[in-house]
Amino acid sequence: QVQLVESGGGAVQAGGSLRVSCAASGRTFSSYAVGWFRQAPGKEREFVAGINWNGGSTYYADSVKGRFTISRDYAKNTAYLQMNSLNAEDTAVYYCAADLLGSSWSPLNEYDYWGQGTQVTVSS
Repeated sequence: QVQLVESGGGAVQAGGSLRVSCAASGRTFSSYAVGWFRQAPGKEREFVAGINWNGGSTYYADSVKGRFTISRDYAKNTAYLQMNSLNAEDTAVYYCAADLLGSSWSPLNEYDYWGQGTQVTVSS
C-alpha cells in the first residue's frame, strides 16, 4: 500500500510559478513511476507529466512541455511538479499517482495509487 499526499497548490497570477509536491508513505516508493494529472471543472482527468521508477525518463503533455518539470527525491520519498509560465488553462485540481515499476508515459488506468489532489488556480 502507498499513500500519496499532494501539497503546494494555490492561487497565482498568469505568468507566475508554483511547485506542487507529492509525499509518499508506505511501500517502497522508489519502485513506482509517478505521474501528475489534472482535472478542470467539466473536463476529464488528463495526463500532465510522468517520471519512471528509476528517475531516468520523463514525459510531458504537449500543453506543458517547456513550462513544467517533474522530478523526484528518493531520500524524501517525494515527487515534485515545478510549474512556470502558468496561464488560465492550467487551472485544475492536480493529482499525483504511482504505478509499480511503471514508465514515464504510463496511461491513467495503469496507476495503482492516487492522492487526493491539490487545487491550482491561475488568474489572468
